[in-house]
Amino acid sequence: MNDMRKIEPDVTKTAAKITAREVNVHYGDTHAIKNVDVDIADKTVTAFIGPSGCGKSTFLRCLNRMNDTIDICRVAGRIELDGRDINHKSVDPVQLRAQVGMVFQKPNPFPKSIYDNIAYGPRIHGLAHSKTDLDEIVEKSLRRGAIWNEVKDRLNQPGTGLSGGQQQRLCIARAIATEPEVLLMDEPCSALDPIATAQVEELIDELRQTYSVVIVTHSMQQAARVSQKTAFFHLGSLVEFNDTDQIFTNPQDGRTESYITGKIG
Repeated sequence: MNDMRKIEPDVTKTAAKITAREVNVHYGDTHAIKNVDVDIADKTVTAFIGPSGCGKSTFLRCLNRMNDTIDICRVAGRIELDGRDINHKSVDPVQLRAQVGMVFQKPNPFPKSIYDNIAYGPRIHGLAHSKTDLDEIVEKSLRRGAIWNEVKDRLNQPGTGLSGGQQQRLCIARAIATEPEVLLMDEPCSALDPIATAQVEELIDELRQTYSVVIVTHSMQQAARVSQKTAFFHLGSLVEFNDTDQIFTNPQDGRTESYITGKIG
């Protein structure tokens, strides 16, 4: 187990925050991800789009080793965070997931108070040395999650009592409480109404000032609104990766154009 909290950057290797090369993923006999190469920039929102079952969520879960939890899943290839191999045996996946936070499709607050939802990660990772430290982390994270003003007077109430949109912002605040460098979001707005979706999208735009954000979305409109880079996946392959404006106005691959115009997917 690696006792360092963070993977220290190797500045001689890469300017990208995350670099993936020849990544392949198998679920048993199913080849889910095929030879994916991609560079993900820092302080940028990168959107993964594509039809259902195209592999975008599977690839997202490679970036913080969530696929390790699936017995039949095998991941091959190299993924680097700040130039360091995240699959190296010296890397503790629990520590990696503190550094590469994740927000899921359905809001999943812990059955604890709002305060304890945020405090849980910093406690287990030893980031707070006193109650005062913890209080500061909780407030800072809830402010960054754009929910502090709505919950500051009820921190001891259960997180499960919040609305769906508030729960998702609480989960985003929980993910950033461990001071990650990358935030992964797997369709974070699919269970939310339009008003809550707009609030989360506004938050994502703010978060990219601090983090590298990678979002999987079924909504091309959402990808166009929130991202600067877009990757189009189809049948397990990364078909095209470019600036978002370029992908949506002048795609280079016919499959990308067919998906954007509604002919496939």
